[in-house]
Amino acid sequence: MDNKALDRLHFEGRLWMIGAFILFVSVPFIFSGVTGIWPKADEFLPGFFTTAVIFWPVAIIEVLTFSPMLGVGGTYLGFVTGNLTNMKVPAALNAQDALGLEKGSETADAVATIAIATSSIVTMTIIIIGILLFIPLTPLLNSEALKPAFDNVIPALFGALGMVYVAKRPRIAAVPLVFMIVFFLIVKDGSIVGIMVPVGVALALVTARQLYKKGKIDR
Repeated sequence: MDNKALDRLHFEGRLWMIGAFILFVSVPFIFSGVTGIWPKADEFLPGFFTTAVIFWPVAIIEVLTFSPMLGVGGTYLGFVTGNLTNMKVPAALNAQDALGLEKGSETADAVATIAIATSSIVTMTIIIIGILLFIPLTPLLNSEALKPAFDNVIPALFGALGMVYVAKRPRIAAVPLVFMIVFFLIVKDGSIVGIMVPVGVALALVTARQLYKKGKIDR
């Protein structure tokens, strides 16, 4: 991709990011302005910093981890629309794998952007339908028969996605996979999943490097 196209992607992407940030931040200000109820600093700041300590590192880690997978356009679009871990990243990776594309190539980046855009449109459509049908379907959604399914949507999604990569490179995947299973059996804290993502990436990189040096993998 030439520099002119990249510059345009970055320019438009930054505009959308700034616009999205302003919209997100404006919501509580609008509610407070309309109702006349403003949070007190001594009540707001402790809660804000408690949340920031958890989410800011995760946000930074997600940018560093997901950006190489999604490309320039996919990164901006994914972070503006949100829900990367659950929807956008799996959609982009599945689309790239279905077409047999090399990660980081221009074609892979374009496909990732299209996949994320499609995922966003489908998600918004489902949300709209869900809002319209939420009250009529509430008894069914709260039934005990469906509860196990809703409790395991994310594990099922990433289990299926992860199995594709484990099957491709079982030697590389073995160390981070075993480490993460043992770690979360001991720690049992779902809030640090995002923080542990780069740990798994680092373990995979170290494992791949060692196997390559020993001649057990070719690339």
